[in-house]
Amino acid sequence: MRRALLHAVLLHAVLVAAGSHAFAAGEAERAVDEAKRRWSESPHGPMLERILPPSYSPSSLPDPDSAGAKLAIQYCVQCHNLPNPAMHQAQKWPGIVQRMVVRMQGKGNMGELMKDMMAGVRAPTEAEKASIVAYFEKHSQKPFDPKRYPDIHEPQAQSFKLACSQCHVLPDPQRYTAREWRAVVTRMEKNMEWMNRVVGSQPVRGEPQLRVEEINAYLAKHAKRG
Repeated sequence: MRRALLHAVLLHAVLVAAGSHAFAAGEAERAVDEAKRRWSESPHGPMLERILPPSYSPSSLPDPDSAGAKLAIQYCVQCHNLPNPAMHQAQKWPGIVQRMVVRMQGKGNMGELMKDMMAGVRAPTEAEKASIVAYFEKHSQKPFDPKRYPDIHEPQAQSFKLACSQCHVLPDPQRYTAREWRAVVTRMEKNMEWMNRVVGSQPVRGEPQLRVEEINAYLAKHAKRG
C-alpha cells in the first residue's frame, strides 16, 4: 500500500507539472519514461505492463503536436504503454476511451482493486475526452474492404488475413506505400512476439507461424504508390 501511495503522489506531481497539453520539445518523451518508471514500481506494475506492447513513442504518433496527441500521452501512459490510434477502427474508439475513463475514475470491472490501482490517477474532463476521441478517430485504422480486394480469399493472402486480424480489423493496403508497410509489419511482428511469448519461450511445434514475406508481398501488391 505504501508503494501504491508513493506511486500516486509522484504521478500527481508530474501531471500537474506537465499541464494539460503544454509539452516542450522532448518533454513528452520524458513524461512517458517517467510514467513507465512509476507504474512499473507499482505493486500492480506486472499486470499494467502487459496491457499494451512498448512499441509506440510520442514522436511516432500521427500529428504528435496536436492537442489530442498530447492529451493521449498525458492520460494514457498513467496506466500502460502508449496506444497506436490505428489499433482500432473509428467506430470503436468512443467506447474504448469511455471505458478507460471509467477505470481512471476508480470504477470498472475490478471493484476495490480498481480503486487501489487508480489511486492518484487523473481522469480527463469531458472536453479533454472529446478531444482524445476525435484524435483517435481521425487517425484510426481504415478497415479493409473485401470488395476492393477480391483476392483476399486466395492462398497468398492468408498470412496477411490471419496475422493482422488477431488484434484489429484488417487494414486497407492503400494506407501506406510498400516501403512503409515493411516497417509497419516489422513493428507488428515485434508486438505479436511480445504479446504471445513469455520471455525465453520457444514456438510450439505445429503452432502457426508469422510468414512475413507473404504479408509484405500481399501488401506491396496493393500498396499506395509513391
